[in-house]
Amino acid sequence: MNAPIVLEASKLARFYSVHRGAFKPAATIKALAEASFTLEAGKTLAVVGESGCGKSTLARLVTMIEEPSEGRLVIGDTDIVTADKAALKRLRSEVQIVFQNPYGSLNPRQKILDALAEPLIINRKEMSAADRKAAVLDMLKRVGLRPEHANRYPHMFSGGQRQRIAIARALMLSPKILVLDEPVSALDVSVQAQVLNLLVELQESLGLSYLFISHGLSVVRHMADEILVMYLGRVVERAPREKLFEQPLHPYTQALLSATPMADPERQRERIRLKGELPSPFNPPRGCAFHPRCPLAFDKCRVDRPELTWHGETEVACWAVERDARVA
Repeated sequence: MNAPIVLEASKLARFYSVHRGAFKPAATIKALAEASFTLEAGKTLAVVGESGCGKSTLARLVTMIEEPSEGRLVIGDTDIVTADKAALKRLRSEVQIVFQNPYGSLNPRQKILDALAEPLIINRKEMSAADRKAAVLDMLKRVGLRPEHANRYPHMFSGGQRQRIAIARALMLSPKILVLDEPVSALDVSVQAQVLNLLVELQESLGLSYLFISHGLSVVRHMADEILVMYLGRVVERAPREKLFEQPLHPYTQALLSATPMADPERQRERIRLKGELPSPFNPPRGCAFHPRCPLAFDKCRVDRPELTWHGETEVACWAVERDARVA
């Protein structure tokens, strides 16, 4: 039986108008275009891709920091595009974010007790100071920190401890969804594993749903239930974790996976080195945006943009996959 859907996006898009000078017309950048996906309760949806692919834009839309330019974004049973201010205020306590840099997301002049109590002061005005302190100490315990840590400042902690504090702060309002924007990329590898294990434990104990943003597949390998692969603002492949790692269809996904270290050296894929750089969003290529770097590109790729189509459990936008499927 499928779990309830807590987040649903349909053709979600975000455009920016950029001025290029006094005598040039403004340019429109499609930072995110036609993204559609769902997130089930208690599950993890990972979003991966190179810098500039639209991952952080998607995170800002889901956390309601920015408004969509087009499409629908439904959190629970509320479409944020048409929601009033009261509904948005309620939803913002249900969707919280953990940023990449834990030190940058904490006030260096604020003790941890005050930093964690602040969301409660703003949103739970009926709570007494004693109840707030008790809630803070309980949350510190949940993330593996001790009560005496509450009276210390952020600079007195290691990077891993600061990220635990940032996670605790995001959980203070008992959200249903956590957006994790590169939450371990600034940490050492050994500390990364500890924080990822903590996130798994919290998800199991609290029933959290995660939208996990990452530039690499190795980080989300043991976290994600489903994976979205993005390139230049568009979803190019979507598949369950096991299916994507065992049988990636899009050439871009194959290249990302070939750069992912494997525990078993005999299963390591031959490295696929992409030519060129990520195209400029000011002047995206015609047709498939990936075709200038794609080893499988042919004439149709340079003219027409492929749409996402289902191939078994995988949804992929690639003319080469369509061609091979017809041949088979």
